[in-house]
Amino acid sequence: MLDTANYTPRLKDLYASTIRGAMKEEFGYKNDMQIPRLDKIVLNIGCGAEAVRDSKKAKTAQEDLTTIAGQKAMTTRAKKSIAGFRVREDMPLGAKVTLRGDRMFEFLDRLITVAMPRIRDFRGVSGKSFDGRGNYATGIKEHLIFPEINFDKIDENWGMDIVICTTANTDAEAKALLKAFNMPFNS
Repeated sequence: MLDTANYTPRLKDLYASTIRGAMKEEFGYKNDMQIPRLDKIVLNIGCGAEAVRDSKKAKTAQEDLTTIAGQKAMTTRAKKSIAGFRVREDMPLGAKVTLRGDRMFEFLDRLITVAMPRIRDFRGVSGKSFDGRGNYATGIKEHLIFPEINFDKIDENWGMDIVICTTANTDAEAKALLKAFNMPFNS
């Protein structure tokens, strides 16, 4: 059994022992608080038209996202009615979850070392998906790449948005931080 009192995630240890020092040396930070770190990871599944046709689809997406994240996901709802899409106000349309602390490091570790290598024809993620303020966004076409999802019980294959928020001020600093965590960039 895992002793959670004395357990720290592998990437958290790597950051404290190696990455912080390397980042401080590479960018010449004078203060330790200037060194970029991971702030949060936001996961989102949008069901779209499937949720409009069948209201149970959003609940299924929420359950799958909860399984992947290890933390309860919340249902996202429509803010206003759109007649053309047959969407009513407050209709469930997807699920989202925000990970911080140890769960964030655990998820990033599983994403990089387990899930991404399971993607068919994977050649790395784009190195250009930064927002200009040090945050990185990527998408996955299938949530089945996560080993927590039981392939036999899945009726719908969801895409997923992953946003990794850092405290970096520039994209170069954020990219260096994620490269240090072995994020497989293709450019």
